[in-house]
Amino acid sequence: MTKQHAGPHTGPGAPPEQRHARPTAKRTSAYPYALYLPAAVVYLVIFLVPTVMAFYFALTRWTLFDSTFVGLQNFRDFLAEQNLRIGFQNTIIYAVVTSGLKVVLGLLLGVLLTSRLRLRGFLRSVVFFPVLVSTVAVGFTFSALLRPDTGLVNKALALVGIDGPDWLGDANTALLSVALVDVWKGVGLATVIYIAGIMSIPRDYYQAVAVDGGTAWHRFRHVTLPLSWPATYSVIILSFIGGLRSFDLIWTMTRGGPGFTSDTIASIIYKQYQAGFFGLSTAGNVLLFLVVTAIVVPLNYFLGKRQVAV
Repeated sequence: MTKQHAGPHTGPGAPPEQRHARPTAKRTSAYPYALYLPAAVVYLVIFLVPTVMAFYFALTRWTLFDSTFVGLQNFRDFLAEQNLRIGFQNTIIYAVVTSGLKVVLGLLLGVLLTSRLRLRGFLRSVVFFPVLVSTVAVGFTFSALLRPDTGLVNKALALVGIDGPDWLGDANTALLSVALVDVWKGVGLATVIYIAGIMSIPRDYYQAVAVDGGTAWHRFRHVTLPLSWPATYSVIILSFIGGLRSFDLIWTMTRGGPGFTSDTIASIIYKQYQAGFFGLSTAGNVLLFLVVTAIVVPLNYFLGKRQVAV
């Protein structure tokens, strides 16, 4: 009679390590999921609950003590704002200019600060320092520096015979001036990301280019630029989202002026909140959330495909 091969014996007569093997495996597989619980609670309380509440209150006229359901009327009123088109246009321009300059300058500074410089560590600290300064403090400081009569910028230009404009009071230069200040403050973070990306590139690639007789331009063009794409991807996404949501610098430097020429969607929302239209401003926040999502999700998908292809 042929014996059938039996699996491991797990009955009462089995060794203790075999009897407890299955329950231990279950406990081990369930253990990592428990670690997600604190993060899930924080995410639920800080993000999901306020988001759902915002969508609800956007459909009401509310104060701190009561609310009245009005349906989509807040959205219709917000979309009927006369300066909304200008604000949306300024928001896109601001996001494109700031993110583009941060990518270019961050990459160049990243290459410079990973080269063999004597003061490399000190220069890294200098470049990153503006990131640590309060955005409101930066706004007030540059508002003083860019004043047409007493600002140091126009005084410096006057020394070389240039009559500087009213940087923040001219409709043609106000938004661009704020965008450049934003770049000055944020390029340090982009540089740090690029430094990390460049330093993670294996040195073998640079040695291969050197063996083939390549110059510094060839090393940058064929090694640094393509292999630092993950850093570029991160800088584009972070700075573009920040540009679409920008408010603090614009409000402290121009308050959306002169007129409405430097208004963004965020500053329009804040003006509605100041006027006491809380439901209207909440609807504006919901629309801004949807606009940012509608732009960033396809951008993230496109850049993600590019990242995989490198």
